[in-house]
Amino acid sequence: MGPMSKSVAGILAWVFTLFHPHVAMAAGNVNVEADSMEIIDAEHKTVFRGNVVAKRPTDTMKADEMTVVSADEKQPDGTTKSVTDHVDAKGNVTINTRDAVITGDSAKFDVVHDQLEVDGEVKVVQGTSVVRGQKLNVDLKTFHLNMTGGRVNGNFTPN
Repeated sequence: MGPMSKSVAGILAWVFTLFHPHVAMAAGNVNVEADSMEIIDAEHKTVFRGNVVAKRPTDTMKADEMTVVSADEKQPDGTTKSVTDHVDAKGNVTINTRDAVITGDSAKFDVVHDQLEVDGEVKVVQGTSVVRGQKLNVDLKTFHLNMTGGRVNGNFTPN
């Protein structure tokens, strides 16, 4: 994908820092706003609903609903710490960075396995370059990108 892959990798790195607890602390504060929030302690879930906006100083992720699921992780000193396991975003998902925008109907971020999947009318825009498809899968360890689910349409304009 040429120059597009660097921007997509940057977007996905942001998503990784947004929800990966060890990196997010170093990356700065994340501000989340929503119409409502529900904590389901027995299931280790926090559900944000209605106009959900998660922001860092230079990046924003929006969705109609965002569910953050945590798990207890044992620490070297024997204590446990709650860490993010996975994040599901549903409805009008948009990830904005300085360089690009990814949109889709839903997104699933598996923090444990460093995998991101964006589904349903996926569009990646960088400047005037646009790539469209039905499903975007990204391995955040290797930044290997895979657009699948039917025909992929790309319009690339050199900088």
